Amino acid sequence: MNQTVKPIHKAEPFTVPVEGMTCASCVRRVENAAAKVPGVEKSAVNFATKKLTVESTEGFSPEDLEKAIRKVGYQIPPGAMDHALREAGMLPPTADASHAGHEHHHSHSGPQSHEHMDHAAMGHDQSGHAGGHDHMHMHQGEEGALKRDLAIAFVLTLPLFVLEMASHVYDPFHHWLMGVIETQNLYYAYFALATVVVFGPGFRFLRIGLPALLRGAPEMNSLVAVGVLAAYGYSLVTTFAPDLLPESARFVYYEAATVIVTLILFGRLLEARATGRTGEAIEKLSRLQAKTARVERDGKVLDIPSEQVVAGDVLVIRPGERIPVDGTVIDGSSNVDESMISGEPLPVEKATGATVVGGTINKTGAFRFRADKVGRDTMLAQIIRMVEQAQGSKLPIQGLVDRVTAWFVPAVIVLAVLTFAVWLFVGPEPALAHALANAVAVLIIACPCAMGLAVPTSIVVGGGRAAELGVLFRKGEALQELRNVALVVVDKTGTVTKGRPELTDLVTAEGFAEDEVLALVSSVEAQSEHPIAEAIVKAAEAKSLAVPKAEKFASVTGYGIEAEVSGRKVSVGADRFMEKLGLSVRTFAETAARLGDEGKTPLYAAVDGKLAAVIAVADPLKPSSREAIRALQAMGVEVAMVTGDNRRTAEAIGRQVGIARVVAEVLPEGKVKAIHEMRAGGRKLAFVGDGINDAPALAEADIGIAIGTGTDVAIESADVVLVGGELSAAVSAIAMSRATMTNIKQNLFWAFGYNVALVPVAAGVLYPAFGWLLSPMIAAGAMALSSVFVLGNALRLKAVKVGETR
Repeated sequence: MNQTVKPIHKAEPFTVPVEGMTCASCVRRVENAAAKVPGVEKSAVNFATKKLTVESTEGFSPEDLEKAIRKVGYQIPPGAMDHALREAGMLPPTADASHAGHEHHHSHSGPQSHEHMDHAAMGHDQSGHAGGHDHMHMHQGEEGALKRDLAIAFVLTLPLFVLEMASHVYDPFHHWLMGVIETQNLYYAYFALATVVVFGPGFRFLRIGLPALLRGAPEMNSLVAVGVLAAYGYSLVTTFAPDLLPESARFVYYEAATVIVTLILFGRLLEARATGRTGEAIEKLSRLQAKTARVERDGKVLDIPSEQVVAGDVLVIRPGERIPVDGTVIDGSSNVDESMISGEPLPVEKATGATVVGGTINKTGAFRFRADKVGRDTMLAQIIRMVEQAQGSKLPIQGLVDRVTAWFVPAVIVLAVLTFAVWLFVGPEPALAHALANAVAVLIIACPCAMGLAVPTSIVVGGGRAAELGVLFRKGEALQELRNVALVVVDKTGTVTKGRPELTDLVTAEGFAEDEVLALVSSVEAQSEHPIAEAIVKAAEAKSLAVPKAEKFASVTGYGIEAEVSGRKVSVGADRFMEKLGLSVRTFAETAARLGDEGKTPLYAAVDGKLAAVIAVADPLKPSSREAIRALQAMGVEVAMVTGDNRRTAEAIGRQVGIARVVAEVLPEGKVKAIHEMRAGGRKLAFVGDGINDAPALAEADIGIAIGTGTDVAIESADVVLVGGELSAAVSAIAMSRATMTNIKQNLFWAFGYNVALVPVAAGVLYPAFGWLLSPMIAAGAMALSSVFVLGNALRLKAVKVGETR
């Protein structure tokens, strides 16, 4: 680290990988070490991703953090700290990145260089691991080493295990073996094989476990190291100094030592594979990043790496291409598949003025667009950061688990010592052999790993699956608390409805055609600046109608507007305008009543002194709102609506979607007051909103859920973000919270239940009643499988289906 971190005035979270963490006890140690570093406000380790998330303030020194982590026996990979700080915007980009950008196109060297590193980092190096070794490569390296070690251990353990076990189980084999080779020579052969296994593939346990034990901070590897060395050491005495042992206790446990190493390596390999799969959601998101971009510069169209695109660049997109950055369409039109970002299956139409999102795929047309957001500011980059933050966050339930596991390993070592002592002094003959075997079984069977993985793996897999369903948990607490929500309060405009007026009804009188009336009315409305006018004009444009220019436009205050279109007089306004013109609207009485019930205000059009049509412009429902609210109610969640809109419209929308409790005509602080009142009785409440005026309510609710198509202010105030903008994603959010928490409970029940049940069995509590003892080898197998079970159970979350999401 030779760079200075820029002064920090607020808590800046960054995530950095930590090497050497092997069990839940390590988590507590790394967190405590980081928390003591000056300038660190908060530290949390996710054991599933092996990453540390730190919130820092003024006075924070990266070097101090690296030293503190090293001091407790772990390390941050070289270059990873620089990379993590750069990702968080706390360091300037590297000189190399700037230089590369400068060389590529001199005209853009200034602002471009600042974006390069961040964008490259975001797209290609999600893990925070510098130098191009991302999470996947790190995992593949770990997996490769484990495979190699397991192969060596297996090949050398197999003959030892077969010879020793067959001799125990099958007497004729034992006699044959004794006739072929002397016992002492057999022990020498066992010793040679076991030594290679214990100090070759098994050295990883000794290298980490023994120093931790000597520091007074034992962990998972310490248990394995002590167990293996106890079995190996005892066998050494039997082989080379048998006189030190009573004759009845001269046994060798070489096969136990080697089988323990082999089985635990096998468990670690399965674990590494499964843990690698837990991070797939982020890998998938990272792969959405386009590698190159086609940019117009100096009158030429150039293909450049997408991380070198700067805001303001004009990009050219052809059919079938992936859009590199966020921007606004300048010309051309197409349909864009945004399903990977929003979960919405249908391609979205894009024309001049429409926004496009980096990572989405252009379907049929071609267009040019201006880059607005690049690098770490793109929506895809923000989504990846949110998913990482949620996966790295700690649930309240994890705190309790961490406190238990911090004491677990020392407690197991004490129990192993007690087991040894009890068997040695009151156990049957051979007392020493029994004492050793049972103490080793206790050390080996205890599995803090399963406890440590129980919560974080479920968060990582559950959070990843939620992201695929268009739900981003910005805060881990929301993942735990959302399942208990009893009441969901929704904002109306932009949440239940589309948030922009559209022409919803046009019913014509006899003798008039719909398109003819729409063209005439649109022609008049084009002269007006009212939002209703804009909706009518857009409806005509959508139908590609020829709209002639209106002349002699006049606005009749309080009534409506009129003009001449192609020689015909067209008047548009409220019912009182028609009456003023001497026209009766009674023919449309039934339609007007229906529109009123739906919360729409009817407008009338007259052409050449005849009543031509009744028109309604309204903010229409989003397609999924009715179904989403029904699904929430089916889940046992009450739904209420709070809006600043007028009561009549709000209640009409409420009736359409099935919401009985509607609070209308409230200002932003009124929404906060309404939430207070609804929460009476201690019920958990979630608020769903999208606008700046919803920010106070989002912050006030137990869980704030922001519609992702809404304002940045709303998203910043929320705990959960629904990317696609549909209310149906709120159903997915609650369903994922429930599924994840159920999964965590299953994992914890298994992890704790396994240890509580099997550690005493290994100690020999069943021996007096049933004569049952647990061999250290069976203990090693059980321990290896317990972690794999927890991981396998967590991976089931990848298959969670939420019927209402897509």
